[in-house]
Amino acid sequence: MGAVEQSRTVRERYIPLPTVDDDYRQVLLLGTTGAGKTTVVRQLLGTDPVNDRFPSTSTAKTTVADSEIVLADGDFKAVITFFGRSEVVKHLEDCGCSAALSILHGAAEKDVRDRLLDHEQQRFRFSYILGRRTEPATNEQSVKQFDEFDEFDEFDSADDAEGESSSFDADPQYLPSIDLEETNTVIDQAIGTLRELVTTYAEIIRTELDATTEDEQVVTELLDDELDRLLRTDEKFQAVITSLLAEMEKRFSALSTGQIERDVHGWPENWTWESSDRTAFLRAVNRFSSNYAPLFGHLLTPLVDGIRVAGPFHPTWWQGEIPRLVLIDGEGLGHTPKSSASLSTAVANRINTVDAVLLVDNAAQPMQAAPAAAVRSILTSGNAEKLIFCFTHFDEVTGDNLASIKDRAHHVLDSVNNLLATIRDDFNSRAEQALRRRLDDNRVFLSRIDIALQRTDTDGKWSINQFTRLLEMIEKVTDRPDLGPARPVYDKAGLEKAVVTGIGDFHRRWDAVLGRKALPGIAREHWTRIKALNRRFAEGSADEYNTLRPSSDLREFVKEEIYKQLETPKSWTGRRPDDSIILTAVIDEFSNAIAKRLSDPIHDRLSVTAQLAWQRCLAFSGTGSTIDRARYIGEEIFRRHVHASDPNGFLHEVLASLDEAAKEVDITIR
Repeated sequence: MGAVEQSRTVRERYIPLPTVDDDYRQVLLLGTTGAGKTTVVRQLLGTDPVNDRFPSTSTAKTTVADSEIVLADGDFKAVITFFGRSEVVKHLEDCGCSAALSILHGAAEKDVRDRLLDHEQQRFRFSYILGRRTEPATNEQSVKQFDEFDEFDEFDSADDAEGESSSFDADPQYLPSIDLEETNTVIDQAIGTLRELVTTYAEIIRTELDATTEDEQVVTELLDDELDRLLRTDEKFQAVITSLLAEMEKRFSALSTGQIERDVHGWPENWTWESSDRTAFLRAVNRFSSNYAPLFGHLLTPLVDGIRVAGPFHPTWWQGEIPRLVLIDGEGLGHTPKSSASLSTAVANRINTVDAVLLVDNAAQPMQAAPAAAVRSILTSGNAEKLIFCFTHFDEVTGDNLASIKDRAHHVLDSVNNLLATIRDDFNSRAEQALRRRLDDNRVFLSRIDIALQRTDTDGKWSINQFTRLLEMIEKVTDRPDLGPARPVYDKAGLEKAVVTGIGDFHRRWDAVLGRKALPGIAREHWTRIKALNRRFAEGSADEYNTLRPSSDLREFVKEEIYKQLETPKSWTGRRPDDSIILTAVIDEFSNAIAKRLSDPIHDRLSVTAQLAWQRCLAFSGTGSTIDRARYIGEEIFRRHVHASDPNGFLHEVLASLDEAAKEVDITIR
């Protein structure tokens, strides 16, 4: 069981997620950073953007944590799970090496500190926990800051407006007693140690390299590579990591609210709390989700890998009973510079299990690369019937030719129509029509949702009506047509050819990523990112690094080619459905059964079977190691473990998965 599944199991133990059997709808929100998906969650929860500020929004990449929120009667409950100690150490090591390299290249003190405290992915911002260099603040001043959010600019530029205040009062029990001056001293000492190590190692490495090369660019690259390698095994470097980790643990020890459960090594595994006091509850939970800058040095947000809360949340504009919803809000699609990267394995698997997928997109800049890629993935995994389009910032769609609401809506939909045209060209007209039906019947346009909605206000009244429609759409999303008795019969050779084509597309993309061959639109990745990806696979801790997601890329390439093949069955058992909705539902059922099975053979090949090869590859160092690593990953890992010629290899495993999926949905493959 992976870390994601383990954490989810822990949360399930404390707060089980209700399902459709309990008359609930689980809704996953997807969207680019800044589109406003967290603000949509706030409106559905009825949390005030001024007084509650939950969940947190930000222009920064706050966290990788999933927020799972259950709207339910009773007391407020929370269970929060944390990244394991080894995961935190790994990212601290990355930060330490990054800071050391910045020292090597003569960076300013502030830049060195930033590198040490904030991971390059901007997913682990340890400065939230350890603080940023400011004038030392007393606890009394910090409490005052917790009470006054008037100058807080944590908002998404497209998500919210500046100037929130908070309902946090000056109750000291909610502010851990942390000596930030002492923490600053530890950080200063850590930087000092890094400077000493850099000076020592740089001199040794340069002396050795000067004997073999006169190319300064090569020397610089080798210095970077060797310094990174040597630091990670140095006792003084590890002491730096341990000192920073100890400062983080102080934040847990200082908590006086809730209960912390620790693993066998003493590292915090989860935090739980229950309260009937809404204000106190949100105040406590925000310690683990906030990104309020004046509180940097006290927060635990970057260590959180999952937040699950339940309670009587209720939209302020809703007149009926509490909607029976589970809202799942995770990392934004745009949390990476190359936002069109494949959906992560965790997100793809989540799409397969939820009842509805709410794609939140900025109406002022709709259907950019990331949401377009998400739509394709949802389509080819047989989940199109779960898709609901939610366009925010509709009030910002303006122009001389946009005189009416209908004009503005058509302007937004033109971008979606461009995507649907691409879908038709890449797949088929049936796929295009399936998405078009979803777009026609399951879309909303929201205006000014960063403030409390009022029916007396034009934008407020509009958005309330749209939200009401959204709840109706979510309620109906589990309705499925009767598929009838007819089922397609597929040619096994055709499906095999589709898988082979997908494998070939994967290798071509990654040859370009590794810099081995050119491919239009795909840039060569920097060697440091390739090495970071190598390390994740070698350690068995992850199958991705930032936008580098070979497992996800392989899944999408294979899945898309199979989906194309499903359009042309060899024959039908019974009469082929005349109704395009039923036809799509039959194909989607098979597509979904396939999608649920693709992750396992990919994980087995790239993460399990190839792990020893990844470890060998990580050991490469010295002159030519960058080229050697790229060649080894491309040939000895990807092509050796993912190819079409071995009758017992990856192709065989995928075809076996197709057979299993076919049996599940009563479809024949011959």
